[in-house]
Amino acid sequence: MEITSLRFSPNLSFRKYSDNSQFNNSLTETFSSVSNASSTFRIDEATSAQPDFSAITAADLRNHARQNFDNGTLDQDTYAAISEPLPMRTIDPSGNILDLSDVTDGTSFNFRDYYKDQLQIAMSIGDPETVKTLKSVVSFLDV
Repeated sequence: MEITSLRFSPNLSFRKYSDNSQFNNSLTETFSSVSNASSTFRIDEATSAQPDFSAITAADLRNHARQNFDNGTLDQDTYAAISEPLPMRTIDPSGNILDLSDVTDGTSFNFRDYYKDQLQIAMSIGDPETVKTLKSVVSFLDV
């Protein structure tokens, strides 16, 4: 009785095609041309145009802040402050209570004025850490 192995050996496949120059040439053409890469996977360069921070959604603001954080142009504290959700209610510098419960991720909102008002309030209270963070947020939004 004869026993044979049923396992596939890549060496057998190599031997089969080692003498076939047509097969080797097609493999060389297939794997050597890097220039035929599809433009579908090309990453577009970041545009330098700044969005209008006086009418931007919270999701768009976070995405823009994330891109700048990834690029290294935005520090972690500023990114964290921008990424925080808005409170349901806040006060403006004159002491009026503002209802922000209707502002969602898809709602346009004037973040520039909101953070400027919060900076004025923090400066009047005298919290140096909050003032420092809000100054960096306002400077990011004013660029």
